[in-house]
Amino acid sequence: MTDTNLFQPGTTVVRRDVHAGRVWTAMPQRVIADTGHVLTLAYWPGIESLAPTTWITSTATGDDTARKQGLEDLAAGTWTLGRHRWTSTALLSHFLAGEWFSVHCFQDAATGDPLRWYVNFEKPYQRRPGGIDTLDLCLDLVVTPDLSGHHWKDRAEYAQLRRLGVIDDYLHHQVERAQGRAIAMLDNQAGPFADGWPAWAPDAACPLPVLPDDADDPVTGR
Repeated sequence: MTDTNLFQPGTTVVRRDVHAGRVWTAMPQRVIADTGHVLTLAYWPGIESLAPTTWITSTATGDDTARKQGLEDLAAGTWTLGRHRWTSTALLSHFLAGEWFSVHCFQDAATGDPLRWYVNFEKPYQRRPGGIDTLDLCLDLVVTPDLSGHHWKDRAEYAQLRRLGVIDDYLHHQVERAQGRAIAMLDNQAGPFADGWPAWAPDAACPLPVLPDDADDPVTGR
């Protein structure tokens, strides 16, 4: 990959979840670094994104029924997007080229205290002008800030996507293999885990990343 294909630090890119040619989420994020192999993005309170209205309701109310309905809508292609403003946490995200997971560092936005590492299993990202496209496959690995412990999260949602056919046998096989790679990376403190918790905080003087008007345009050729 040539330097002209890399996203420049300080610019805004939009990370999108895409399924069946439609945008499921769209999150504008600030580029921290881009080596071509690892793309590091930042996201913090105040940034406005697009998300399914069922997810927004579930996040606001804790209603698990709305969250499950959101996955039904994903499978059926019947979701509706709404605007959601991020609160409480800041995160630094590492997207690994060709890999079926990304690694995120969540910290308290007010205090900067580390909260958790978060391994998100998803389709390998594809670059496009202005951002990257992937699809969150629901399964997550939550790791303590000091890397001493971890637990799996959202196995029931992953199973639901399997039943609904969103995650077919091919995708399931890829996720199973990726789980082993992620655990090995954690155990060996390699990749994003190599240097421990990052010394990073949002720059208060930096303007918030903003969604472009075409963030939810239909996706072709995928």
